[in-house]
Amino acid sequence: MLTVVPTPIGNRSDVTLRAVEALKEADLVAAEDTRHSGLLLHHLGIKKPFLSLHGHNEAVRCNEVLERIEGGARVALVTDAGMPGISDPGQRLVQACRQRGLPVTVLPGPSACITALVGSGFPSDRFYFGGFLPVKSGRRASELQEAAARGETSVFFESPHRLLKTLDSLAEICPERSVCVARELTKTFEEYRTGTPVELSDHYRKHPPKGEITLVIAGGRHKVVPSDVP
Repeated sequence: MLTVVPTPIGNRSDVTLRAVEALKEADLVAAEDTRHSGLLLHHLGIKKPFLSLHGHNEAVRCNEVLERIEGGARVALVTDAGMPGISDPGQRLVQACRQRGLPVTVLPGPSACITALVGSGFPSDRFYFGGFLPVKSGRRASELQEAAARGETSVFFESPHRLLKTLDSLAEICPERSVCVARELTKTFEEYRTGTPVELSDHYRKHPPKGEITLVIAGGRHKVVPSDVP
């Protein structure tokens, strides 16, 4: 059996009881980064054999994991943080298991996308998740233009090193749109900062952003919310 196990996105206390149980019962843990996941398991008092499964070797490692499952092994799939398969390795392995008729269990758990969406206060009845924004400026601009034209809320992951460029692009595309920068979610310095792209850009030029960032862009049908940018 394959069990997809979401892991905390920052605060280790967010690990679920079912996740701990699945890790304890696993014969093998397939991990995006064995060193990173090893620290989590050590914190939980769990010792298991690891198999590296990341974006560069997932295609090759799938067959090895499938063979282990077909042989009766219980495999737990984890990534560095959050839900495997959501902007992280895992989708290919789950698909392969489904195609072979092998049992797959997906546990619910932490997700930066959902946490940021709810925390932004923007409409969440319908939304678009675009994963990581493209690195190349042309593709990133196209993605942001589509977000601006969308009626629903859009959610993206972004690097702190590119946040200012993204906010500047949004300032040209939709200067009056409400945007929320959700930073370091569940961690000590968690921050939700809402405002127009220009307001946020001015703020982060004075206070260079650090840590992991989720960018939430209000849809066209959303009323402008008051800024909390000082």
